[in-house]
Amino acid sequence: MSGLIGALLHATNFRTPFLRTLIPSIGLAYGLQAACAIPSIIFQTERYYDLSGSLTYLSCTALSLSLPLLRARYATPGAALPGLLEILRAANWRQLALSAAVTFWAARLGSFLFARITADEGRDSRFDGLRESAPKFFGAFAAQATWVSLCLLPVLAVNSIPATALAALPAFTLTDIRGLLLYVGGITFEATADRQKNKWVEEKKAKKHSEEFLTRGLWSKSRHPNYFGESTLWTGIATTAAGVMLTGAGQAGLGLSGSLLAKAGVLAMAGVSPAFVTFLLLKVSQLYIRLSWSELTTIPGIRCPNE
Repeated sequence: MSGLIGALLHATNFRTPFLRTLIPSIGLAYGLQAACAIPSIIFQTERYYDLSGSLTYLSCTALSLSLPLLRARYATPGAALPGLLEILRAANWRQLALSAAVTFWAARLGSFLFARITADEGRDSRFDGLRESAPKFFGAFAAQATWVSLCLLPVLAVNSIPATALAALPAFTLTDIRGLLLYVGGITFEATADRQKNKWVEEKKAKKHSEEFLTRGLWSKSRHPNYFGESTLWTGIATTAAGVMLTGAGQAGLGLSGSLLAKAGVLAMAGVSPAFVTFLLLKVSQLYIRLSWSELTTIPGIRCPNE
């Protein structure tokens, strides 16, 4: 195993720190989704589809956070692999904060969606007509790997910057605070909307009401409050990440020149995450809604994470 890890690290030892983290992380995303796709196709079950997406987020985030220290250890003959506490101590607080933000979101979403599909006896109508076709079903997993890769891009970028470079930044900046507040507000909004909708669905199943649409709580203010929360939290992550990558320390740590073009590039890397999520929520999901508005169910693969 040690030899395999060393070979993979050597094969991905690119010139810039960013590529040294980006390529292995994206490779892991597609590898994990392929590994989950195979048994799902064999048994024609989508029970673990959403859960596998959340686990892929968690795994890729953890890998990106540990890679710099892992590479340093492998450059020293005879050095032991780093433990969790060593990895956490070696990282900058901004890297830890962004990684924790993704971890909390993925754990909450994964457990929520897994509980939902378990309550529905492991069936999800999004996969009707897909689970029976191996190529189409595999395509749903490949699309999920793409979703993970694009949304994680700003976090992967920040985690690739050496912690020593980030130590030169001020303790806190307004961009840090704004981004983290947006994240907290967004995930609180999303979780609250999920809880309200879940309670409404349970009450409807129990014949406590016959309402066609949910119009209470946050759902009385917005047609899709969970979508709003999802877009907002990723905007918060991108804001904090962009604030880091635009600094001189961030540019140098990424292996960039600090030119206007380089700064425009990191802004694009940060912005692709909320832009892609918002595109899915506002455009793709609205084209492919199959059930009633209250069910909010869209096609798999190009999935709105908290539909």
